[in-house]
Amino acid sequence: MIVVIGSPVGRLDDDVLFAGGTASRVALAAAGLGRTVQLVGVTGDDPTADGVVLDLARGGVGHVALLRDPGRATPLETAGPDAIDDEPPPDEPSPDGPDAAASAPVVAASGPALEAADVELGLRYLTDFSVVVLAEPADAETVAVVAAAARWGEARMILVVGADQAVADGLPGDVVVFESPPNDPDGAFAALVGAFAAALDEGTDAGEAFRSSIASDGWTEAGSA
Repeated sequence: MIVVIGSPVGRLDDDVLFAGGTASRVALAAAGLGRTVQLVGVTGDDPTADGVVLDLARGGVGHVALLRDPGRATPLETAGPDAIDDEPPPDEPSPDGPDAAASAPVVAASGPALEAADVELGLRYLTDFSVVVLAEPADAETVAVVAAAARWGEARMILVVGADQAVADGLPGDVVVFESPPNDPDGAFAALVGAFAAALDEGTDAGEAFRSSIASDGWTEAGSA
């Protein structure tokens, strides 16, 4: 089983609500490859969260360790501004491409914070897993909780960090670290991580798992450490 850690958000696409955010997309990608997946995270207790849970269930992702926080609303991703055709003049190129700002998802509000205690509680429900993925940049305490669970369960740990974020000390020797891009509007990075986790869960060697996961998504190179 694969455990993915990170709080899902709602994603509105043509007025249809889906599960959004990196953690959801990683979990759905791995489940789509036939693996058993559970998601540990926090949502609000509202209709957006209900829609997220339904979409996760349709995609084969379990949510027995998904906590509800009635004190805050579940965030909702929408498409970026309708400026996708407004390219900058040729002499003023955008550093990330002309469509980057327009296509990047916009999160309406910050949601319930995922804390180390939440992760520790969620992992108590899920003791039999072979891969654990911390799918979003997290504080040192949360990373330490996940590392301890990976050691205790003899599971492989995958850690996603932000750009220029230092990798914490005391991690398992076989941890795999991915650096997340600033934006992942089409979910390509999340799909890569999900495919890699699925291959590890199947028992594939880490090197071969990485090669197969980037090939399956059409990547030619990707950052990892």
